[in-house]
Amino acid sequence: MENKYEMLRLKNQLCFPLYAVSNLITRKYKPLLDRLDLTYTQYIVMMVLWEEEIANEKLLCKALGLKSNTLAPLLKKLENKGYIKKGKDESDGRSLSISLTIEGKKLQEEALFIPECMAKEFCLTNEESQLLYQILYKIIDNEKEKSL
Repeated sequence: MENKYEMLRLKNQLCFPLYAVSNLITRKYKPLLDRLDLTYTQYIVMMVLWEEEIANEKLLCKALGLKSNTLAPLLKKLENKGYIKKGKDESDGRSLSISLTIEGKKLQEEALFIPECMAKEFCLTNEESQLLYQILYKIIDNEKEKSL
């Protein structure tokens, strides 16, 4: 007879390995990002800005799945470090425009070593990495569709 609580065992939960791997990855990033004086969350904000060059808060929140009240202190810290500057969004005067400074653009060059270092940390084949990427984005995309 199967234990009616079997599904409540930690080993049977999808959430736990996702949580554990997320923590592991963040810990692996830390020493690399310390060299750039960035937290992980600041790093992902910078990645969006390196891609877009200029963004507003709405775009950053959407791209990163962050709320405005979480993003605001991150932007303040990045501005204090001299990596970004904030100003009025010319297309929407109520919105804030965020752009890279020269220092913020230089930081992109300094960050080039990070993806390669992280790829070496995990023993996944290229195919396994692609499959994991597809599965994780399927979960993310499904959740985005639900919230529309």
